[in-house]
Amino acid sequence: MRKVKIGVVGCGCISGIYFENLTKTFMNTEVYACADLIEQRVTDAAEKWGIKNILTFEEMLEDKEIEIILNITTPQSHFDICKRTLLAGKHSYVEKPLSLTFEEGCELVKIAEEKGLMLGGAPDTFLGGGIQTSRKLIDDGFIGEVIGATAFMMCHGHESWHPDPEFYYKNGAGPMFDMGPYYLTALVNLIGGVSEVVGMTSKTFETRTITSAPKFGAIIDVEVPTHVTGLLRFENGAVCSIITSFDVWNSTLPRIEIYGTRGSMIIPDPNTFGGPVMLSTLDGSGFKEIPLTHSYAGNSRGIGLSDMAQCVIDGGQNKVSGHLANHVLEIMCALHKSSDNKTTYDMTTKYVRTEPLKGNLVKGYVR
Repeated sequence: MRKVKIGVVGCGCISGIYFENLTKTFMNTEVYACADLIEQRVTDAAEKWGIKNILTFEEMLEDKEIEIILNITTPQSHFDICKRTLLAGKHSYVEKPLSLTFEEGCELVKIAEEKGLMLGGAPDTFLGGGIQTSRKLIDDGFIGEVIGATAFMMCHGHESWHPDPEFYYKNGAGPMFDMGPYYLTALVNLIGGVSEVVGMTSKTFETRTITSAPKFGAIIDVEVPTHVTGLLRFENGAVCSIITSFDVWNSTLPRIEIYGTRGSMIIPDPNTFGGPVMLSTLDGSGFKEIPLTHSYAGNSRGIGLSDMAQCVIDGGQNKVSGHLANHVLEIMCALHKSSDNKTTYDMTTKYVRTEPLKGNLVKGYVR
């Protein structure tokens, strides 16, 4: 099988699982080069994962061997690196969020379309066995017509464990832009596109104190809302309540539940790839765990990039697309904008669900 050569920009915390899967799991990818502003990070990554080329981002843009650039920098750099990648004639795949503003996201989608290139954006967890199984149950009618959903991500932020937590409280982050993509991407792939948004936001703490190494005791100025609540109306009429928060010490709320005319489902944590998937139907027997019908239940970050690579090889539309990432970006921006303006926001983008993955794929393959 042909391997598509990939240049990776950013060798921070999340890069490890990408390097592992792109070099050891997926059969159609080769990490050709890596780059990072911190020299030690890039040399460590190259040595650990056997990457032959250490290049700057500018050198990657000029290298004719590289077909896709994976952008896993901090959110503030997402737009610039993706835009320059596309303008250089290379496909672009970026960690979430797609960009800091909806306008920037639209510009990236437009450039990709004009140049005939693929744009993709994390998360790809919805391609995991858990949510793909959930998708199959919904598509096969086990809960009837979807009428509503709830989605909750409640924690007290990342400063207690992350080595560089500052950016989580800067523009382009906060709980909605950091964790919202997992929940929203799962929801629109299970239910469909969103048509209306209402949001309310707040910021409980003006500063945060880092309690993790190596920056223990440092103070972070909080620049973004850290408690975001919203209502989403989907194109099919279903209504969802969503909360993402960095202000909550503990919670017993579910991750995601979906309600239909014939039953209910508990969806797995969308920040993971596996189960459990729980189904309750109108027979009154309560929730029962459903065996997974799809592969990739382990940490399979990079599966969306592998799918893009397969599209490079033999055509087709990548499932983790720029249109999907931009629809999610508009929802997130709309929640904040609705809160600021005290109005309902009517969505301008539409998202049509892509075909699900095939069931029981051989590990390492996406088709």
